[in-house]
Amino acid sequence: MSEPKEQTLEVWGNKVETKVLTKGSGPPLVFLHGAMGLTWDPFLEQLSESFTVYAPYLPGTAPGLPDAIKPIDNLWDLVLVYYEIFDKLNLEKPGVVGHSFGGMLAAELAATNPERVAKLVLMNPIGLWLDENPVKNWMTTSQLELGPLIFSDPTGPAAQLMATPPADPEEGIQMALRTTWSLACTGKFVWPIPDKGLKKRLHRISSPTLLLWGEDDGIVPPVYADEFASSIEDTAIQIIPKAGHLPQLEQLEPVVSVTNKFLLSLIHI
Repeated sequence: MSEPKEQTLEVWGNKVETKVLTKGSGPPLVFLHGAMGLTWDPFLEQLSESFTVYAPYLPGTAPGLPDAIKPIDNLWDLVLVYYEIFDKLNLEKPGVVGHSFGGMLAAELAATNPERVAKLVLMNPIGLWLDENPVKNWMTTSQLELGPLIFSDPTGPAAQLMATPPADPEEGIQMALRTTWSLACTGKFVWPIPDKGLKKRLHRISSPTLLLWGEDDGIVPPVYADEFASSIEDTAIQIIPKAGHLPQLEQLEPVVSVTNKFLLSLIHI
């Protein structure tokens, strides 16, 4: 299995430098990662068999570029930064898949400029708030409590894979530091609560949209799928059984299958 190509881009008046991983052939597809950072995992690898996958690091989370987040003051700056990344990559109207924090960002991109997103897949996105079902603050939740919130099966293979430290202790320390910094970089645009007015902008999304949700998500409960769908006109909902906040890890094959079917079809699943 070949490694994805890595390229470095300068955007935001050359004040922000970040990296993008690219692999595959076929229609362009942008993947926007969640709060824990970008990993080229089996989900992206399988998508690259049908698409040219572009996976940009959130500025500040790319290896060796921790200060890139500093010139970006707010969510609106961040949305414009990502459109500049699209332009640098010559992506006029790609499909976009966003997970968790990346799902919120993908929705903001599609709402801000509907003509720039061909199709939209939102996987367990944050961005809305229901007082009766509040989104869990993953930054203040202990590691012991976090596992059952993220995973349908906290003792299953996906959870064990994430919990297993690298063989090299130094590599483990660096990985922990990168994850902590990634949480801080994304947290800048999320807390005190992850509701920055997206609800009132969702109606602007005209791209066919798939809401894909792990049935047992303890971070963003599946009730939020209906909340998103109520404001997006062209929407389908797919609930993934035996999956939590990371359905692409716990139920890889079903998630790849439904994502490919939606993105490659001319009509909804």
